[in-house]
Amino acid sequence: MTQYHSITSLQWLTLVGNIWLQSINGPNTDFPAYSSQLKRLLSLSQLQLNNLAFASDAGKLFGWLSGVATLYLPLWLVLLIGSTLGLIGYGVQFLLLAHKIPSLAYWHVFLLTVLAGNSTCWINTVCYMITIKNFPFDRQIAVGLSSSYVGLSAKIYTDIVDNVFVSHRFGKAKAYLLLNSVLPLLVSMIVAPLMREIEIGKKIKRGVSKNGFVAMFAITMATGVYAVLGSLGALHELSLLVQATGLGFLLVLPILVPFSAWMRECEEKKWEAKKLRRVHDLCTNDEVCVETGRSVSVVIKEGHESDEMVVREREDIGVKLMVKRVEFWIYFFVYMFGGTLGLVFMNNLGQIAESRGHVNVSSLVSLSSSFGFFGRLVPSILTTIFSGPIT
Repeated sequence: MTQYHSITSLQWLTLVGNIWLQSINGPNTDFPAYSSQLKRLLSLSQLQLNNLAFASDAGKLFGWLSGVATLYLPLWLVLLIGSTLGLIGYGVQFLLLAHKIPSLAYWHVFLLTVLAGNSTCWINTVCYMITIKNFPFDRQIAVGLSSSYVGLSAKIYTDIVDNVFVSHRFGKAKAYLLLNSVLPLLVSMIVAPLMREIEIGKKIKRGVSKNGFVAMFAITMATGVYAVLGSLGALHELSLLVQATGLGFLLVLPILVPFSAWMRECEEKKWEAKKLRRVHDLCTNDEVCVETGRSVSVVIKEGHESDEMVVREREDIGVKLMVKRVEFWIYFFVYMFGGTLGLVFMNNLGQIAESRGHVNVSSLVSLSSSFGFFGRLVPSILTTIFSGPIT
């Protein structure tokens, strides 16, 4: 009998794991929330502080190391290596501010920041590889959907700091550095078992995964709206703890998609078992049974022929071929010259806010993070609209 495969619950589960990883994979985006305090505690000049912001982004220049590591190491190990690098990069800075280690030279802090910035590349690499392999037909949509959650990281970190580290004695700089070092490692350890390639069949039902992506987009949009409303103060009647709890609930909510897929798979297995029993009852001898089984197979195949789509292998592009493509250089220069404008503004948001007399910098960081989340999500939505029907 011809086998037809929809996107399975395990595939959806890996996408949910990617969403959780990406949600905490932007620890560098909360830098403006504590940059002023870090400047005072380490007695830095404005130029030195700007260089630290640059160091975090400069660490991504070595992101190719994570790609090489995936050729020789299992993905779960690459994930843990990346989160461990972040633990070292941010953790040592926390120990420095907490006076647990001797004073470090400026270039030590600079290199630690480079290391911390590089750690995000390892987690990104694992997320992209898993999503691309497990969603061969909807890779653009799945990658865009999960990667948009990186923009929400600063909002998540500021909410945790405002609710957990409320004591002024602890200091926001130390709170953010501690959270940046520990949270990615904890989430990576939880999600690591999910970070594996799921074997998919040769044929996929067209339209079966459409409802799953629609549900994912609905949850994602609801999360973004909630984050923006909370950052704008529209939910002021709710306490900070309740607002943070609501955001956490929305981050967990995507788990309903793989759960519903699992329930559907169980129902399909029961239906197939009943169908096989009915076919067996129609058989009076071996010859009739073989013929009946063949006719059933033909009917099922014809009934799904218009809905099936054969999985085609996609050719991997090597480095030499990649640099010859015009698309690669367009992406390269747009990312190099376009993304830097936003980075310069974001990295100096704390200084800009204080110069304008704004005291609560974390609220501005949270607001920019929430809108940044929507900015990352829009291309994925446009891809879904203009790329044709979802498989």
